[in-house]
Amino acid sequence: MADETLAELNQRFGSGTKDLEADEVAELKSIMRLHQLSVQDLFFKWESYGMKMGMDDFVPSIDNLRAFKQNLQDDLERSNRSQAHIKTEKRVGATPRAGKGGDVFGMLDGLAMPGPGRTKAAVKKTPATSRVKAEPTSSPLKLEDLPNATGALPPSSFNDRPNPGEVLEILNEQLEAAEPPISPFPESRIKFTTSSDQKKLGYKGLAMKLSEASEILDDRIEEFAIEIMKHHKLEQSAFGSPASQGTTEIIAVGRIASDSLEGKLNAASVVLETSRRMGNGLRVPLNLSKLKAYQFFPGQIVALRGINTSGRDFTVHQILDIPLLPNAASAPDVLANHLARLRGGPDAMDSDETPTLPLTVLFASGPYTADDNLDFEPLHTLCNEAADTYVDAVVLTGPFIDMEHPLIALGDFDLPPEADYDPDTATMATVFKYLVSPILNRLVAANPSVTVLLVPSVRDVLDKHVSWPQDAFSRRELGLHKNVRMIGNPMTLRINEAVLGISSQDALWELRSEELVGGARAADALSRVSRYLVEQRHFFPLFPSSDRKRLPKTGAVDAAGGGVPPGAMLDVSYLKLGEMINVRPDVLVVPSALPPFAKVVESVLVINPGYLSKRKAAGTYAKMTLYPPSPEDVRSEGMIAHKVFERARVEITRI
Repeated sequence: MADETLAELNQRFGSGTKDLEADEVAELKSIMRLHQLSVQDLFFKWESYGMKMGMDDFVPSIDNLRAFKQNLQDDLERSNRSQAHIKTEKRVGATPRAGKGGDVFGMLDGLAMPGPGRTKAAVKKTPATSRVKAEPTSSPLKLEDLPNATGALPPSSFNDRPNPGEVLEILNEQLEAAEPPISPFPESRIKFTTSSDQKKLGYKGLAMKLSEASEILDDRIEEFAIEIMKHHKLEQSAFGSPASQGTTEIIAVGRIASDSLEGKLNAASVVLETSRRMGNGLRVPLNLSKLKAYQFFPGQIVALRGINTSGRDFTVHQILDIPLLPNAASAPDVLANHLARLRGGPDAMDSDETPTLPLTVLFASGPYTADDNLDFEPLHTLCNEAADTYVDAVVLTGPFIDMEHPLIALGDFDLPPEADYDPDTATMATVFKYLVSPILNRLVAANPSVTVLLVPSVRDVLDKHVSWPQDAFSRRELGLHKNVRMIGNPMTLRINEAVLGISSQDALWELRSEELVGGARAADALSRVSRYLVEQRHFFPLFPSSDRKRLPKTGAVDAAGGGVPPGAMLDVSYLKLGEMINVRPDVLVVPSALPPFAKVVESVLVINPGYLSKRKAAGTYAKMTLYPPSPEDVRSEGMIAHKVFERARVEITRI
């Protein structure tokens, strides 16, 4: 029995592969005897104490344990004094008497309106909030062992979800599923570098000028015109204004738009919007009768060969291909350094016999809890999986504290009982600190080499930057471990050699709902809308965005009786920050309400992990196993294409 207790203490309180010292074990056992605690309950209280004291990690030392022991003793003494004070004031055996409000047995104490002469009991609440059904922040990673306040298992439907862990789709099934390591890696095997300038995402929102927005839209058309001219080797004289009447065939470059403010784009309403320099900013109707097939959406930059003989519309004869960005590539020495990092250091760089475990990355998108609670059970389960399999990275996109969650929208929630905060100064950062941060911190404690990336959403009530492109979260007051990093929305970065592009904005759903497809319809709609992002070199090429009333409903209730999401909330003056930089991403992560998938589109691995939690059901996430480049490629000369789409196995899995 003693050996089992020691093993459990090392599992809960140990750091990675390092066991507790003898004096630390003795101190922990002393606390357990004094307060009659199990190892699990002791760990709960230790985590709560760490959050209260603002500790960066939960690695115990003898000094911290002694302070923790004294804190428990002080809490016990205060509790005993409070109970003794209540007993002395209570009139034992007295006949209940009705007060002025007529409540004999105090049955009306829970009502909203106190009777005359009574005052409401002071309750800790966050601003504009009341009740929350929240899981204690000190809950373990294993959800099946998680008790609620009454000691019973939580009555959540999440535990009854069908087929948990079922793999719905596998990309590159010929690649073997890697076995997890038997212990955490001694240090991170990933080197992160950002390609986007994250400082520019901190722009001042709600200050858009029409002149700046117009220039951004014009510049995008003209930049594409230059690329098209180079790609197709055209002369400047071949281009012209589609609004000008003439008998000579020209090439017109512009933006697809609709001549109506309402309704979906159709063949009769499609127009081409020109820039001021190339067409005086005019819009001209398009005649598509000569085309066998076409695929358009509002905001798409296109190059059309045709003629305007009548002066009323531009008859399109051909749609010119838009040149794609080059594939990502690296020098051989850069790939060798990354390969050495996977093998354990520079000494193993030239050893082909050294076993190399592939990188494993989990991708998930919010919401992270069901509509009827704030227990964050799906997030607990995902972090449990990341801790058990010792993944290298976890990429999480918002929303985390969703403004469209019914309890958040109504302000109908409380923080956990053990949360220590000032109700007069509490903010949504306080909510995140006590509901989400402990889950991520326990993941890092169990898997010290993991890196967690957080990407905000325009639906995150936590982020003060509500327009897209969007700045990263502020770390202040969130109580997160240093292994948890904040990045902007969207962001292009490198995971070792692989270029990763990620955005939490649901561009795919809006593109699918707004596109106009004529003639020979492409068989795979998901690949088609994914290609729009790669071709247009932008994480959200749709303009204007969809009417928010047409977006999928949320659980929040408004005056009209249904949850209407906030929509894209584009800041047009800064849309250039949403462009892909220099090269096509190796991996493009775009969470969407569309069915989750993993596809290769124009040599880009496009992943939609789905939502981790649906409104009333469990959702999905994606796991990418990235095998390293071959030693032959590393020894090659010249720039080497990454070809991540060939060496990455992606599994779409039910949570």
